[in-house]
Amino acid sequence: MTTTHQISTGIDQVTALLSTVTEAERASATPCTEWTVAELTDHLVNTAANLVTMARGGEIDWSASPEPSSDPIPLWKERTRELLAEIDAGSPLPLGMVAAELSVHAWDLATALGRGTDDLDQTVAEEGMVFMSANMTDERRGGAFDPEQPAPDGANAYERLAAFAGRTVRGS
Repeated sequence: MTTTHQISTGIDQVTALLSTVTEAERASATPCTEWTVAELTDHLVNTAANLVTMARGGEIDWSASPEPSSDPIPLWKERTRELLAEIDAGSPLPLGMVAAELSVHAWDLATALGRGTDDLDQTVAEEGMVFMSANMTDERRGGAFDPEQPAPDGANAYERLAAFAGRTVRGS
């Protein structure tokens, strides 16, 4: 069962990755072929905001384009503080879904930046995989997730989750 501590850890891991992005890297490609690193970071901020709205019982449009930001870290930190406050207040938001979002996009960002995910807390991705494998059917993949791809031998939890989410994973 996913814990608030794992969500906080996942947020911290993404924050650490975001903090390393250089201006030059913002234009780099990501495993999400239609996004640059800048667009992925904007998506992360938008996802955190959507999760807050969802935690508060609001309706969200996952397809809405996020507002571009030249400095997403302050917005990310603000939205994730709000998210943790909602979780601490007992929101019925599925924490496994939050873990999945954090983990898949941590892998996306780390991969785009040429960094591995071996040093990340593997339990966050493991909890994301529990949620996704229970809820992600072929019909529910929609435009957001490609068909499951094979994970390489010895893949860590982030790599296995990314492959399940349709990313091509080359291994660490």
